Amino acid sequence: MHSSSGGGSGKRARIEIIPLIDIIFFLLATFIMVSLSMTKNQGVQVALPTAGSAASLGDQQELNKAVTLSVTDKGDVFYNKEKITVAQLPLKLQTLRSTVKDAKVIINSDAGADFKYVVAVLDEVRKIGIAKVGINTDKK
Repeated sequence: MHSSSGGGSGKRARIEIIPLIDIIFFLLATFIMVSLSMTKNQGVQVALPTAGSAASLGDQQELNKAVTLSVTDKGDVFYNKEKITVAQLPLKLQTLRSTVKDAKVIINSDAGADFKYVVAVLDEVRKIGIAKVGINTDKK
């Protein structure tokens, strides 16, 4: 009995590299998408007020460049996730304006927050001269 009588025993098994590359790129893209979605919300978790004209924030890169100012229902102010006072806000915004060419600010306010706190934060942003200000809301 010779081994040549068995069908195709002369061929060696090969590892196909093309499907392996496809799988690696798929995993890479998946990890990038997951990591981008995790860094989306830079602010503190607040119950946002609802608005009928709430625009969907389409350009995610624009949102990631923006600084998030959060106002809680107790009147606490957060610069991204760092708790600050309203008195510290002008210095932070001045630093932002001098370092970032086209500074953008997004204000997250709790639906139950006293409006005077939100107006005070908005007023400070306007005094510094940052024109691009958005107020984050949920859709009705």
